[in-house]
Amino acid sequence: MKIQYLGTAASEGFPAVFCNCGFCRDARKQGGKNIRTRSQAIIDDELLIDFPADTYFHSLQYGVRLDRLKLLLVTHSHGDHFYPRELLLRGSCYAHELAYEKLPIVCGEGVFREFERVAAPLIEEPVRKGLQFIRAVPFRTLRLCGYEITPLPANHMAGEDAMIYIVKKDKCLLYMHDSGFLREETLDFLAENKTYFDFVSLDCTNVEIPIEDGGSHMGLENIKRLIKRLEALGAINEKTIKYINHFSHNANPMHERLCRLAEPSGMHVAFDGCVAEF
Repeated sequence: MKIQYLGTAASEGFPAVFCNCGFCRDARKQGGKNIRTRSQAIIDDELLIDFPADTYFHSLQYGVRLDRLKLLLVTHSHGDHFYPRELLLRGSCYAHELAYEKLPIVCGEGVFREFERVAAPLIEEPVRKGLQFIRAVPFRTLRLCGYEITPLPANHMAGEDAMIYIVKKDKCLLYMHDSGFLREETLDFLAENKTYFDFVSLDCTNVEIPIEDGGSHMGLENIKRLIKRLEALGAINEKTIKYINHFSHNANPMHERLCRLAEPSGMHVAFDGCVAEF
């Protein structure tokens, strides 16, 4: 399997869109891996995770063929993860010669409600027919387009059924953005099903800024505790590839600094455009 990180920042981007703090000034000056757009990833060039407003830019920057997407997973309805207006352009006079007539979109009820609120009143019927919304139910595995997709409840966005996802094909991947520490019911599920991850991508929005495990994001200390829990369950081991991702400008996510912080724990730092194969 292959994952490419298309965007690796929290909602404000890095440097943040309106910010002139020292961290953002440094990012603008140094550029390169320090420039982070809104969070998004693609697996095997065909399974897209999240759909921010930066999607079009990502497609141009990294050669992502959105006409060839087989599947879209959406974690939750926050604007940096779901921009439903862009879906108005998938068909009619706006898009020709799509590789697949329908695009399955796996999401919770909150994401579907946001689509209905923002896009449904404006969408043309032929375009609407090409969007196949599939409701994600926590712990219920879906078999779609050659993948096994298991939604898990995220600790994020109270009042909405935010999700994180297990994606399994030849190997097994955990994509955990945005979320605080895994819930006990989720850890129990992983133990009962003897789940093993070849690759984990973990929310590190706060980096070194303290946050409780019950919060809606994580930092390095939360991740270290989570890794110990997952190791104890047999869900990960020394062979598991571990990435941190989704960084806030408040946490000073300069790439070299993050690498220094992550390296002692054997973790890799995601940056826009980076590719991992496993």
